[in-house]
Amino acid sequence: MPLPAYKRVVLKLSGEALAGDMGYGIEAKVIASIAEQIKEIVELGVQVAIVVGGGNIWRGIAGSAKGIDRATADYMGMLATVMNSMALQDGLEKAGVPTRVQTSIEMRQVAEPYIRRKAIRHLEKNRVVIFAAGTGNPYFSTDTTAALRAAEIEAEVILMAKNKVDGVYNADPSTTPDAVKYDRLSFLEVLNQGLGVMDSTASSLCMDNNIPLVVFSITEEGNIKKAIMGEKIGTIVKG
Repeated sequence: MPLPAYKRVVLKLSGEALAGDMGYGIEAKVIASIAEQIKEIVELGVQVAIVVGGGNIWRGIAGSAKGIDRATADYMGMLATVMNSMALQDGLEKAGVPTRVQTSIEMRQVAEPYIRRKAIRHLEKNRVVIFAAGTGNPYFSTDTTAALRAAEIEAEVILMAKNKVDGVYNADPSTTPDAVKYDRLSFLEVLNQGLGVMDSTASSLCMDNNIPLVVFSITEEGNIKKAIMGEKIGTIVKG
């Protein structure tokens, strides 16, 4: 049996992915499906850290546009990621996968505070670690959190699981039928072309720390394992 291409990874899940077809909130069957896919790669010996967004519950920028103070709206978004992280932890534990949630904002009754060395120790013991509450600072996205945590725990790759998008395109494929999908890109191309892969802060962090990115669709079961095994899937952003 072929060996996984990566030993330690950060899996970045959008909040919208957890909503499934509902478009809002958390769909139990989606959590169960993702948990089973993660269990499959943990059993291969891969160390998995997860960063999950909160867009299925609350999006800071949208809240700011409605008149809520931007910093307050962003903190509300961080709390949404904690709810998603707890739901994901519950799904993983039910699947028999030991899991820890670490939050950037202290809330000891529900999760551990983020401590880098402790997170690495959990990973070494084959526990899945979910990083919640973003970076703990407003004005930073969960994409930036994924890049920052990947650098801190020395992950080999960020697996960016998108909802209903199977890679990076030169235009929005939902509105542009002839949009072209890229198989491979550099972070400089992503930044120069303004491609909506991840925000510029996250892209720069990945580029500066040589952390490759694999962008693929989470809606097709088995894609996480395909990405882990190094199969050609989605779009690779590197260098």
